[in-house]
Amino acid sequence: MASEFGALSVVPPLLAIVLAIATRRAVLSLFLGIWSGAVIFTGGLGVVQTFEWIVAAVAGDFHVRILVFTLLLGSGVAMIWNLGGSYAVRDWAIARLDSQRQAGAVAWALGVVLFFDDYANTAIVGSAMKDVSDHLRVSREKLSYIVDSTAAPVATLGISSWVAFQLSLITDGYEAAGVADHPPAFEVFLNSIPFNMYSILAIVMVAIIVFSGRDYGEMLDAEHRSWRTGQVNREGARPMQDVESDLGAPSAENPRLVSFFAPIGVLIAVTIGSALWTGYSPGASLMDMVTNADFASALIYGSFAMVVTGFALGKLYGILPLGEATDTVIDGFGLMLTAVSILVLAWGIGEVVSALQTGEYVAGVVGEQFPVAVLPALVLLLAAFIAFSTGTSWGTMGILTPIVIPVAWNLTGDHTIIAAMVGVIFSGAIFGDHSSPISDTTVLSSTFTGADLIDHVRTQLYYAITVALVAVVLLLVWGLTRITPLALLPLGVVLLVGLVYGLSEFDANRKGVSPVVSEAPQDGAAPSDD
Repeated sequence: MASEFGALSVVPPLLAIVLAIATRRAVLSLFLGIWSGAVIFTGGLGVVQTFEWIVAAVAGDFHVRILVFTLLLGSGVAMIWNLGGSYAVRDWAIARLDSQRQAGAVAWALGVVLFFDDYANTAIVGSAMKDVSDHLRVSREKLSYIVDSTAAPVATLGISSWVAFQLSLITDGYEAAGVADHPPAFEVFLNSIPFNMYSILAIVMVAIIVFSGRDYGEMLDAEHRSWRTGQVNREGARPMQDVESDLGAPSAENPRLVSFFAPIGVLIAVTIGSALWTGYSPGASLMDMVTNADFASALIYGSFAMVVTGFALGKLYGILPLGEATDTVIDGFGLMLTAVSILVLAWGIGEVVSALQTGEYVAGVVGEQFPVAVLPALVLLLAAFIAFSTGTSWGTMGILTPIVIPVAWNLTGDHTIIAAMVGVIFSGAIFGDHSSPISDTTVLSSTFTGADLIDHVRTQLYYAITVALVAVVLLLVWGLTRITPLALLPLGVVLLVGLVYGLSEFDANRKGVSPVVSEAPQDGAAPSDD
């Protein structure tokens, strides 16, 4: 159904995005975006409607659970900090990691391994690597990029909440197309993986950037700033989280590695175990448990267990008395207030685009007259625009999958095309999500790495666009030739390597700096370990 508000339905999210990038004031920009939507929706001042949407965003069951998880995780991070765990793992890693390349490689590897949930992935990798990357003068923008681009992309390729959600959408799409005799949803998903080219190549792109040591665009500026001066954030930046400034020095005099690894290990184990438990029913297979799992609740249980582990360690080692540990929990909530504020407003924008039917309008403008050869590339770009302008990749998948599958089936009657559509919707949704400052995963990536949200978006955008362009080219080649996508992916890797080397050389020459930041001279002493 087309939106009755027409092109005006696109104005609120785009206004919020443009203002956020231009002014670097995310909270104000998001609020103004919601308010503009209320003005369009009511035809008046829209003040009451603005706050009704914000309240509705908080009241959603899933959103409440994510807010509780975020606050508890802030308390878990505060516990690790006051127990000295962050210092212990930093000292341990510094003794073994002596270059930016090694730090980036460890962050990338952790991101690939923690595939079961993008939120947990972001929190664990960001928290684990922040102090180490600071010591090695990796900019917070660079760490945020590594974390963000190995969270959702990895989660779309393995057993995760993302896949469980998409399996349900595949079934809905076939029902909307009126196709009763179709392959199982999981088989379609498996066949869609090679077509999820943005996600696959985004993970590869991180590896290319990390191991080559090359950067371009605003990331090159950020890395040179951090390398020369030790300022891991831009002067005037507003980090989403600054543990040391907010909490002061840790309580532990002799920090232990167990103070870091035990809470993190408990978080992972309880989250995975709880997810499988919530999805369990008699006779259920592992895939059934994953498909039916309540991942949002599992994250709450995992983060709460992480906090409880902090209490236990504080008591065991005599570091944190009960009263001080309780204060640490409250202080941890405070670490997340900026993130929570932006998450609520970003979800508020989601309420706006739902009321104005922005996604339906954009999908309707494109229509059903697709040339089959360019259909995958067009759907990727359509999904990207919807995700960018709405800030939700799941919402984008929910809007497009039941629309695109019937269109593709009516045009071709080919299950291979259906699998391609599933993959490219994933790809476009994640690309738009990576490019948007109103995305919850973008917000959380900035939060757990302690970066400025808009600085993260601006620096990541160059890399996201590069990967998306290569994915579009590959999809056009596939549409015209029907070569197996598995053969096209290596070509995509080669193109990315060439682009990274070419663009880094061009941009570095233009700016009069080295394309490999670690080969440039440093100013001043290395950052203190204190």
